[in-house]
Amino acid sequence: MSELSETGPSPPAMPPGPRCACGPRFRGADRRRRPTARFSRYSLAGGRRRGPRREGERDGTFVDVYEGRVVAAVAWVAVMNVLDSFFTLYHLQSGGIELNPVAEALLGTGRVGFVSSKSVLISMALLVLCVHKNFRMARLGLWASIAMYTALAGYHLVLLAL
Repeated sequence: MSELSETGPSPPAMPPGPRCACGPRFRGADRRRRPTARFSRYSLAGGRRRGPRREGERDGTFVDVYEGRVVAAVAWVAVMNVLDSFFTLYHLQSGGIELNPVAEALLGTGRVGFVSSKSVLISMALLVLCVHKNFRMARLGLWASIAMYTALAGYHLVLLAL
């Protein structure tokens, strides 16, 4: 005779895999135990993470999909960087001098070398700030970059007016 537990016979074991639409499906180990990686297969196309999984987890998390305002902020700094490069070249041709020693060294590579080197260096920094957008220091760095490049563009415009 078979033994019965206090609650009755136990149900037969279900094999792993898809189940009917009326019950839960087994999808493997819980992936939420690992934080989202800085770069994943979703980083460039088809991302999945737009924000933290739970309330209060915003700081210190990585996501796959970036909000429009972050993309706009990064694009603004990139455009201001290119404008700064061209304004710098214009002012140097008009008899000005470069006060930034790093830019002065890059100017030794020629016009195209200067603009492309400066753009690549700033783009790498912007990539780091964008990926780390949920870290306080990265947000501060991005907003400081926006403020400084905007002020620098204004300074160049004032120099043009003089």
